[in-house]
This record gives sequence, C-alpha cells and structure tokens, in this order.
Amino acid sequence: MVAKLEADGVKSLTADELARLPSLYRGAASSLSVARAISLDQSLLDYLGALVARAYVAVYGNRRRAGEAIAEFFRFRFPQAVRSHALFLAAAALCMALGIFTGWRLTITDSERYYSFVDESLAQGRTPSASTEELREVLYSKDVPSSYLGAFASFLFTHNAKVGILCFALGFAAGLPVIFLLFSNGLMLGAMAALYQSRGLGPDFWGWILPHGVTELAAVCLCAAAGMVLGTSLVFPGPHTRLHNLALRGRGATVLVVGAVAMLMVAGLIEGIFRQVVQDPTIRWSVAGITLAAWLAYFLLAGRKG
Repeated sequence: MVAKLEADGVKSLTADELARLPSLYRGAASSLSVARAISLDQSLLDYLGALVARAYVAVYGNRRRAGEAIAEFFRFRFPQAVRSHALFLAAAALCMALGIFTGWRLTITDSERYYSFVDESLAQGRTPSASTEELREVLYSKDVPSSYLGAFASFLFTHNAKVGILCFALGFAAGLPVIFLLFSNGLMLGAMAALYQSRGLGPDFWGWILPHGVTELAAVCLCAAAGMVLGTSLVFPGPHTRLHNLALRGRGATVLVVGAVAMLMVAGLIEGIFRQVVQDPTIRWSVAGITLAAWLAYFLLAGRKG
C-alpha cells in the first residue's frame, strides 16, 4: 500500500485501503518496537525501520503537489499574513515615508545636501552638477540592449532581495537597525526626487520610479515589518521565553519575507525590462496606478473566508 501511494499518490488506494493504512502503520511501529526489544535479526530491524518511516510520511506527510502548495501560499497564507501584521507594515511604511519627506525637504532647500544622502556610486552622474538634459536622458535612456534586459532584471532582483533580507535579518538586533535602514533609504529617494523636481522633472522622475517602485518599496517594507516582528518578539516576549516567542511569531514573519522576495522578482522584471522599453510617461504612470490598485486589492481581499 505504501509503495502504491508513493508511486501514484492517494488516488491509487481504495477507500478500504485508506481506512486500513493508519492501523497498519501503528501495527508496523509496534512490531518494530518489539523487534528492537528482543534483538531480532538486523536486516529485519532495518526493513521494519524503513517501512515505518515510509508509512509515517504516507500517513502524516504533506501529499500535495508543489504547485498546489505554492498556489495555497499566494492565495491564502501570504495575504493573510500581511493583514495580520498590518501595524508593523504601517510602521515600516511610515519610517520610509518620513525618510523620503526629510530627504526631499532638506535637498529642495539646499542642493548641496544631496551629496550627504546619495552615494556617488548610486548617483551614477545624477547629481546637482549634472545638466537638466543629462538628468532627463537617464529617465528616458535606451542604452541597455534588449539582449541584456533579462540579465539586468536578474541583477536588480538579486540586489533588491539582499536589501529586503537585510531588513529582515536586522530585526534580531531589537529591530532598531531596521528603522535606520528604512529611513536612510527614504532619505536617498527623497533627495533624488528633490533634485529632479528642481529641474522641472518631478512627474517624469516619479513616472520612472513608481512602475517598479510600488512593488519594490512595498516588498522592502514587508521585509522590514518582518524584522520588526522579530525585534519585538525578543524585546517583549510576554508570557513565553524569548526563544519560544521568537519561534511562534517568526513563522508569520517568514511568510512575509518569502512573499516579499516574490514581489521583488516582479519589481526586478518591471525595472529591468518594462522601464527600459516603455518611454511614454503616461503609460508609466498608468502602470504604476494599476500596480498599486492590484496589490491593494490582493492584500485586502485575497484569502478571506466566505
């Protein structure tokens, strides 16, 4: 019966066989216990041990296909986890928003502050010393050949996933570094927005950022929220020990991170391919709006019972 189940799945067993399988498993486990107690032949012990292990997986293991498990994760577990951690997500989004506003406000009043917020390696020539035409060229550049768009998207996904996972990992340090990382990244984005706005390119800049930024920033905030969950579970363990509380709350945090990595993959594809191909700002803004509405509907409505 175990061999049939392993080869062809649950559907290969009849109703009577399915009803008998648990009792046969318990009988095999009891036989193994007796065989060990009376020191029977080693080959028989090995056979019974292997049979009991296989039967255990057959009776208690997850027999769903990988596709079914993935579908259940994104249909139910991920959006439910997002809703259950809404306060942490809101706190992460607020930290990033404060960083964006602060960076924008300080840079719009003094462009020299831009260099304090944006590293030269990240600026890549997008500095106050660049001309307006040079800044515009970055927004509508087609320098990346189509043959390299896939590789470019893969690089962006890897980079963004590292940032998100770093936010998650920093949660073990009481969550405080997560706040700093979110705020500092917000400062950089706000400073760049202020630079482009000062040249009359504000709408163009956000049209360049938001098609992928809606997904990417949401994913980073989800990772940061997961890090905050870890931090608070260690700082405020409640009635449990810190390790036990971390294990309890860490499961939900891990769901957030896994889903966020999938979102970063989507953002990498948009940033590495769509943004390089589509140059019309109206289409870019439309895609950003559709993306925002789609994620909101998904997180608010998906996985609800009834």
